[in-house]
Amino acid sequence: MNTLRRAAHVTLTVAAIAVATACSAGGTTAPAASVTGAAGTATQAPATQARDVKTAALAPRAASQTARKTGKPKLGIADITPMGEKVERVGVGFPIIVTFDRAVRDRAAAEAVLQVQAQKPVEGAWRWVSDRKVVYRTKTYWKPHQKVLLTARLSQIPGNEAAKDVSRRFAVGTANISVVDTKRHVMKVRRDGKLAKTIPISAGRGGLPRNGVDVYLTTTGVHLAMGKKRVETMTSSWLGVTDPKDPLYYKLEIPWAVRISDSGEYVHQSAGDYQFLGKSNQSHGCVRATPAGAKWFYGISQRGDVIQVTGTKRKLDWRNGWSYWQLSWTQWKRGSALPAGSASASATASPSASPSAAQAGLQG
Repeated sequence: MNTLRRAAHVTLTVAAIAVATACSAGGTTAPAASVTGAAGTATQAPATQARDVKTAALAPRAASQTARKTGKPKLGIADITPMGEKVERVGVGFPIIVTFDRAVRDRAAAEAVLQVQAQKPVEGAWRWVSDRKVVYRTKTYWKPHQKVLLTARLSQIPGNEAAKDVSRRFAVGTANISVVDTKRHVMKVRRDGKLAKTIPISAGRGGLPRNGVDVYLTTTGVHLAMGKKRVETMTSSWLGVTDPKDPLYYKLEIPWAVRISDSGEYVHQSAGDYQFLGKSNQSHGCVRATPAGAKWFYGISQRGDVIQVTGTKRKLDWRNGWSYWQLSWTQWKRGSALPAGSASASATASPSASPSAAQAGLQG
């Protein structure tokens, strides 16, 4: 089923995802809390830093503190995704998404003051996806069961000394990595490397081409869980079908829905048709599961969990939701505003700062 209302945070639109996938619905995920003006301080002394502030000419601390008392900041942060450790645990594929409160003129200067520190460090890099939004992704998945600290030293951007620095600490939970095999009609879920459950599924049946894209096919690629709802309303409105008399019309209340793309794909409980689970693909593009399997999967799901879909001819676009793992590491790093090799490794640290305190779209 596909998206009834598009995710507000998506700023890039491409033909591949402008045509919504087949399981549409209407609903919203929990919004990320705003962090504008929240201050945080870090106590650790990392050896290296992702996009380290050493890469920019920074104003001396004393001068920064003095300048902060006068004038107005030229750049602030409107939002950070995901939410902090007190609100949620995140999966090992999670991106850090920083949205500024205005277009960033000097991307290199802004990126240089964004510091990521992890208790279990892995290499990572920032990529600009719009004039206001920059995303941090690691080269390999985060290590599970740790804390990661983001610090944005906005006051150290030249001319922005009046701004308040911002930090947020994330809690990485269990490594939930699922593989959906659309040819064998099964989803295998591993938790911290161990097979936890095998669930019979039914994926997109195909057969509805729109603008050269079969919108009834589930997209093949590395998806991330973006949110979930206990019950989601899914309709055919994404097809432009609103007349109940139309053969393509549907409106369904779907339990245990975990969203995995902006084009409307979900892992959710099958609305009947249980005889097809584990045997054939019959959905509008979503991954349908058994009632028990869908409920269990919903219960363990964290935003940032990895769901890799295999076996279809429709490829997932990297701009479709949080599908950033579709880009190779070399491709990802090209989106940074800093010189190649200036800084990329996440720092070894024990994040202890006090951190300061997304969207619609469905398929079925």
